[in-house]
Amino acid sequence: MSTHVARAGRRSLAAGLPDFPWDTLEPAKTRASAHPDGLVDLSIGTPVDPVAPVIQQALADAADAPGYPLTMGNPRLRAALHAYVTRTCSAPDGFGAIPSIGSKELVAWLPTLLGLGAGDTVVIPGVCYPTYEVGARLTGATVVRADTPPAEPAALVWLNSPGNPHGRVLSLDEMRTWVAWARSVDAVIASDECYINLPWEQTPVSVLDPAVNDGDLTGLLAVHSLSKRSNLAGYRAGLVAGDPGLIAEILAVRKHAGMITPEPVQAAMVAALSDDEHVHLQRERYAARRTTLRTAAEQAGFRVEHSTAGLYLWLTRDEECWKTVEWFAERGILVAPGSFYGPAGDRFVRVALTATDERVRAAVHRLSSSTS
Repeated sequence: MSTHVARAGRRSLAAGLPDFPWDTLEPAKTRASAHPDGLVDLSIGTPVDPVAPVIQQALADAADAPGYPLTMGNPRLRAALHAYVTRTCSAPDGFGAIPSIGSKELVAWLPTLLGLGAGDTVVIPGVCYPTYEVGARLTGATVVRADTPPAEPAALVWLNSPGNPHGRVLSLDEMRTWVAWARSVDAVIASDECYINLPWEQTPVSVLDPAVNDGDLTGLLAVHSLSKRSNLAGYRAGLVAGDPGLIAEILAVRKHAGMITPEPVQAAMVAALSDDEHVHLQRERYAARRTTLRTAAEQAGFRVEHSTAGLYLWLTRDEECWKTVEWFAERGILVAPGSFYGPAGDRFVRVALTATDERVRAAVHRLSSSTS
């Protein structure tokens, strides 16, 4: 738990949060960085490939933006959001969609934007992105980890398919079960679909797809990101779409709170959402890296579980995850311990595909030279 101490008379939000997990990885990073051929960082999924020229140009062309941007997005962005959600999510007519300042901001603050607080329950996957829990804790809500609908009711449910860290894809039946249960207890479903553009052995389906919701978007939200799809992590560009009533409610709060995507970034989003060529190119890069890393890891004695879509390989050799982290660090490779993502991940490590081709080749060579 965090060591922050609240002053008398106020509650410290920081005091209720866990320690930032990545800080605990620094010793392993130091060890891995000492490798004679340098560090191969496969821990954090931060893009390393170039931003497409058409997106860079759109950002530059919109740089002279002295006025305040629209929280809901300018008209061109609203049109681009609608077109993207329609073709990517197969969403029925009538959905709402607004931009966010990256997807992490939206994930962290969604419980607050929806008015949750102490006494509410937020359901998150058993192994998942830590910010789901952080967002719930910021409101004082109770967190329940569950991969199937729990016995107790909830106010908000987070789904994530393809999943981070493990790349698990929820089946259509699983998605429909969650939607039916959420509606039976009047819960909102927020589906984190940031990796939906990276299908490998399975193709994920959006919560907005009528095959999941029978054409009824009530209580359903989908969160998308341009960080991985378009290498725009540095731009902070994301979106949330779904139930128009919920989107209007979220937008009203965001207007008051000043949660506004900058105008040049809005212009870049229009270019990114309107162009699929750069998405296909990036997917091919990740596919090639995934194939070589997976083969090398399996030859080194690791088992890959799930990882049928998304940006990561979920590896294990049935030992405590920090021991595996050290094994990789000895070879100059930094990976993320599965315990970052929940107790059920404590015998796994997450390997990101976000390293240059040269660094991936270095990792593959080191793994190929190792024994299990």
